Amino acid sequence: MNAVLDHVMEHAELLESDGPVSEELGRVSDEVAAVLRESGVIRMLQPRDFGGFESHPTEFLRTAYEIGQRNGAAGWITGVVGVHPHELAQGDPRMQREIWGEDPDTWVASPYAPMGRARPVEGGYVFNGRWPFSSGTDHCRWVMIGGLITDQEGNVTDRETIHFVIPRSDYEILHESWDVIGLRGTGSKDIVVKDAFVPEHRLIRTNPVTDGSAGSIAGRDAPLYSMPRNVVFSGAVTTATIALAQGTLAAYVKWTRERSSRFGSASRDPFQLSVLAPAAADIDASIGHVLHDMDRAFDIVSSGRLLTLSERAEIRRNQVSASHRAAAAADEIFKVSGGSQLHAKNPMQRMWRDCQSALHHVQNYAGPLYQAYGMNYFGGEMPAAVKV
Repeated sequence: MNAVLDHVMEHAELLESDGPVSEELGRVSDEVAAVLRESGVIRMLQPRDFGGFESHPTEFLRTAYEIGQRNGAAGWITGVVGVHPHELAQGDPRMQREIWGEDPDTWVASPYAPMGRARPVEGGYVFNGRWPFSSGTDHCRWVMIGGLITDQEGNVTDRETIHFVIPRSDYEILHESWDVIGLRGTGSKDIVVKDAFVPEHRLIRTNPVTDGSAGSIAGRDAPLYSMPRNVVFSGAVTTATIALAQGTLAAYVKWTRERSSRFGSASRDPFQLSVLAPAAADIDASIGHVLHDMDRAFDIVSSGRLLTLSERAEIRRNQVSASHRAAAAADEIFKVSGGSQLHAKNPMQRMWRDCQSALHHVQNYAGPLYQAYGMNYFGGEMPAAVKV
């Protein structure tokens, strides 16, 4: 284990017991957030010149996986918030100093959906919009959110999604907006921006971070910053999803060891065992596939070249497939866990709900990715709306 994970695992008991606490709060608890902050896990993909570790992305995903199977909300926040420094490192140094200059443990939220509109003014833009699903936003002091540039009349002039980076003083969190059946502990609330001025240096254009060229443009020569954004970000979402499936499995195994069924000991029930084995295999295969691909991608950029579009499409195909394979496995074991696991006091139902809910994240939406992969595979042009 790495030093970050060693620190987190010292608090494994807190992580495991905190699940219902964070769910009741509708956000990750202050105690768990403090463990994540003190461990430095959110700084693993952050550049060294701003207090980060510049860790291998696979090491980051392994850490998120270990956290997530013990505390689903904490694993989700680790993946989603922890991946943001990777992109921010490829932006303007002035922006990085504003965020991390005084405190390298400053967390930055999202989301990326281009729901904002930015009107050009001298030195920058006036920005407005409302966004759902800002995971971990209560514990963040900045946000990186998507938008499109317009003319003075509000007509969109450029279809490239831009990420606008703004401080906590310039947006509002709508605390009553997060009332959901799954991933409740992630606190993925709506945020609103009204007439915020965003200077030009706090914009990140997404095309270069998508193909992996933004790092070298920004003067960063570490291979980490030649990793395509969607591969890394989606890898974090996939890993958090698989961790929830593994957490469901772990809760099932713990329960089944002590459970009796009409066939006697549940742990000797052939029908239970016939479901357990393939579910465990599918979850293991899913996380193994994701980590293998991340290693492969990192080896490619370390050799000095960027990933091709076909390589990115294949990795994204594998990621979304891994999420669905693992969630299906979690569903199978939940269905044979018995009626008592429907009680809210039992951790298995929470992990299962969170895992199934994770499939609603856009990065886990399989159809468009499969279409894009197939179109590229047969030499066609990918749909413009799908970025890999």
